[in-house]
Amino acid sequence: MLRSIGVQGKPRPPATVAEAISRMDGYVALGLIGQQEVAQLLGLNVTDLTCLGHILGAGDEPLSAGDLAALTNLTTGAVTGVLNRLERAGFAERRPDPADRRRVRVVAVPEAAQRVIAVYQPFYDRLGRLFAQYTPDEVAVIADWFDRAAAEAREHLDRLRSGGAAALSAPAAADAPGDARGPMVKSPFSRPEEGSA
Repeated sequence: MLRSIGVQGKPRPPATVAEAISRMDGYVALGLIGQQEVAQLLGLNVTDLTCLGHILGAGDEPLSAGDLAALTNLTTGAVTGVLNRLERAGFAERRPDPADRRRVRVVAVPEAAQRVIAVYQPFYDRLGRLFAQYTPDEVAVIADWFDRAAAEAREHLDRLRSGGAAALSAPAAADAPGDARGPMVKSPFSRPEEGSA
């Protein structure tokens, strides 16, 4: 059964949670490969590119090193290494915080920012056209889902870091949706079987 939803009235086939997670896994996997290729193109590693993305996204409100650590779940020591590399490569620079001279803020070098934007903008334009096929309410749901999924990912990463291998072998009871008795998706990046739940 198809449901007609969206600005254009496009039919959208129903999907189970397992199917949605499998599609998400595929998208994330493709994104990881894409990030590696973009990083290589720009002469960076993926972590440095990710941090640079946050720096660019901050716009007129530059981030501190602490802000960047919180956004990326990196230690402040790791962020210092990232910023050193980004400065050496000419992508970012640290400037004194006008409100507190003891702190520094990180800003993108304008010419370098333009190089990064030139790589990503065509893809963002494509995504913009894709979002235009959804109603404002649907876009709000998608945006909300990404915010909430990022919070879940951050919490899971914190758990892995604090518990190591033990965290992998003993999932918390709260992690199981409803009365699920096993993994919702058999293996990452696989397409679930027709009608799977």
